[in-house]
Amino acid sequence: MVFSSTIFLFAFFPLFLAVYFAMPWRAVRNGVLLAFSLVFYAWGEPVYVWLMVGSILMNWALALCISRAGLRSGLWRKLFLGLAVAANLAILGFWKYQGFLAQNINAALGEEFLTDLQLALPIGISFFTLQALTYIVDVYRGEVKVQKNPLYLGMYIAMFPQLVAGPIVRYSDIEYEIDHRRATLAGFAQGLRLFCVGLGKKVLLANTAGVLADSLLVQDAATIGFIGCFSGVAAYTFQIYFDFSGYSDMAIGMGKMMGFDYPRNFNYPYTARSATEFWRRWHMTLGGFFRDYVYIPLGGNRVSVPRFIVNTMIVWGLTGIWHGAAWNFVLWGLYWGVLILLEKFFITRLLDRLPGFVSHIWCVVLFFFGWLLFAVTGLSNVAEWTAALFGAYGWLGTSTLWELQSWSYVSLIPIFIVGSLPWAPYLRKKLEAWAEGDRHRSIVAAPAKGNTAVPPCQALCEGAVVAPGRARVLAVVNGLVDVSLVAVFVLSAMAVVSSSYNPFIYFQF
Repeated sequence: MVFSSTIFLFAFFPLFLAVYFAMPWRAVRNGVLLAFSLVFYAWGEPVYVWLMVGSILMNWALALCISRAGLRSGLWRKLFLGLAVAANLAILGFWKYQGFLAQNINAALGEEFLTDLQLALPIGISFFTLQALTYIVDVYRGEVKVQKNPLYLGMYIAMFPQLVAGPIVRYSDIEYEIDHRRATLAGFAQGLRLFCVGLGKKVLLANTAGVLADSLLVQDAATIGFIGCFSGVAAYTFQIYFDFSGYSDMAIGMGKMMGFDYPRNFNYPYTARSATEFWRRWHMTLGGFFRDYVYIPLGGNRVSVPRFIVNTMIVWGLTGIWHGAAWNFVLWGLYWGVLILLEKFFITRLLDRLPGFVSHIWCVVLFFFGWLLFAVTGLSNVAEWTAALFGAYGWLGTSTLWELQSWSYVSLIPIFIVGSLPWAPYLRKKLEAWAEGDRHRSIVAAPAKGNTAVPPCQALCEGAVVAPGRARVLAVVNGLVDVSLVAVFVLSAMAVVSSSYNPFIYFQF
């Protein structure tokens, strides 16, 4: 079950909200959230839901052991921590990478040494395993209190809004809210607005770009030439952003409806001017996980230069393989690791001397070829597509422009570009400055650092409005925004009902 489906929009989620808010006690609401989350997961994984339940009980028991051992022996704490980390990684490794390892070991040995079990990948296993690991490690570090109620821990791990595609919510993010959150009308309205924004991104933008991407990415590079390969990767570039960020917006919005503050996951990454900045803006919760639970424990940047390079490449190799059991994902991760190292030691000094638009073009080229590695399966196919982008097969290959259908999407390019830019927060901040009587305020729409709070989806004014007339203007603008979001929801719902095409890229992770 995905958020952008008729069963979720018109049955599951309305029923959940009705039952959830009918319960007067927070403890009962937690139980309702857990029950609906398990039903949500079992809808698509009727067998693997028991794997999740087993993971919940295992992490609950081992965290208790770590907490209780801390009163007596540090050795036992380390032992239980090691057991918990190993068990979680074993679960993830077996179901996600068994086939990949078997195929490569057999290919290296020239015989069938290991049997490829061809296991179906449990949906969201990469996400809920990382969340469980953050809980275990934070209990060990003493940064959170152990959760003694297995139902509450189960609610945290299985919570359906962020279960299958993030954001990766650490236990510390919602530890207080499990017992003390308050669902307010204002919070519910803001969450609903954000849900509509995310739904529009997913259904109206990502799915539209996905039609072109899916039709071209399966073609041979020699058949479609430069225009076909460029169009396919460009369409995928927009599809994956609107798909993933839209799903994150919907998840964060649903959390706000219930009183949870999930962390921000995207901060307009296509406005970045370097590889480093791109990854401060893209899938921010995943970057935060690898920083705090892998990179810093390895020593971070407070080590010698050779060790720093090794640490960086370890992190990016793991980032790549986390995304999928294939060599192109490994290569994709190492690609970003090398680029970040090059920027660290050489390129940033040069870019700082050049105009800003040059840095932005540099970053656009980087993530364009990055998505080529990500989207095209098979290293030989990656090589052919790269060659095609440098003109090896001509403009059209053996196809005609009509057959490629790229021309029919030209009119949508401005919409995709505008949808990737921070025009909404810019206009909101300008309107706030006008309402507060500060027309000359310097506006930074989406700063690269410190912009972790999820923005409101209306023209809220945090300062004092200088005149009643301006307050009325703000009220009118907020009303127009709400009407627009209702229209987005209606159009999205109509698209969901009328079309059977509704892919979700991150299901494979």
